[in-house]
Amino acid sequence: MSAIRHDWSRNEIRALFDLPFMDLMFRAQTVHRANFDPNAVQVSTLLSIKTGACPEDCKYCSQSGHYDTGLDKEKLLEIQKVVEEALNAKEKGASRFCMGAAWRSPREKDMPYVLEMVKQVKALGLETCMTLGMLSADQAQQLAEAGLDYYNHNLDTSPEHYGKIITTRTYDDRLNTLGHVREAGIKVCSGGIVGLGEARDDRVGLLMQLANLPAHPESVPINMLVKIEGTPLGNVDDLDPFEFIRTIAVARMLMPASHVRLSAGRETMNDEMQALCFMAGANSIFYGEKLLTTPNPEAAHDRQLFTRLGINTQTAVDVSDESRAEAIAQSVRQQQLSSLTRDAMATRDTVN
Repeated sequence: MSAIRHDWSRNEIRALFDLPFMDLMFRAQTVHRANFDPNAVQVSTLLSIKTGACPEDCKYCSQSGHYDTGLDKEKLLEIQKVVEEALNAKEKGASRFCMGAAWRSPREKDMPYVLEMVKQVKALGLETCMTLGMLSADQAQQLAEAGLDYYNHNLDTSPEHYGKIITTRTYDDRLNTLGHVREAGIKVCSGGIVGLGEARDDRVGLLMQLANLPAHPESVPINMLVKIEGTPLGNVDDLDPFEFIRTIAVARMLMPASHVRLSAGRETMNDEMQALCFMAGANSIFYGEKLLTTPNPEAAHDRQLFTRLGINTQTAVDVSDESRAEAIAQSVRQQQLSSLTRDAMATRDTVN
């Protein structure tokens, strides 16, 4: 069961979902132990670097410009602010810093700022991850040259259910972006969301798509829908918690060498449910009180839970005080340059 495969059939995956719960947990934990330290969890922190007014119509998302969710729109964060947030995340125990922007795809004029964020966060000794929407092959290559470690681009759900959730971007668009990221040499972070009103067979279809990619994503986030008032899925029925845990377990068995991330939705999960998710093979979480715009458990509570369970966290590479001071000073200098550049661009646009 620990063999890396890319030829899973729908019937094989259905059969795993259909196993008695205890049998599934045992098999998933066996696979997990064959590939990972069962008591270690990788910790990431996620920051929204540009919030709201997204042109996509994802029916679960508070940031979509198609729905009135009461979310305030924010421009692209200053580089200095991003560096400060990354330092804070590292001090709380994060080893990876993820930056997300509510874009369909990044504009060329935003790329220099995004690339500088990658360079400066990486200089702090943190792994870097970004989620910026669709990427061209050239944009993926630029991010790779800046040193980006991971790029997140979720498939969200099965191809069959996808059209009920999103109409402004195709499934192939998502697969193409993953291809560009992989070809550029960046590690892939890709998973999905459950609780979107889908059937179990859609969860089967989602995991089959991920497991049958030419290379498995190094990180596979499994998100529980966070219901947002004002979105079309704001009142969808809750998913059975055991079905969510089954999804984690099956993901672990299909992608044995990938980190499976217990992602959005943890704020509504009790400690016992999270412990079962770790037992099912989840070995990554997001740390911090907010995931882009939705709530997340406090880091202090996560640390308490890890202590109760005997879980260790993977640590970031340490950097000297001098390096930290230089990183902040460099960020200030860059921000001053960025302000001048933005002013010049604004003046040019006004003249034109």
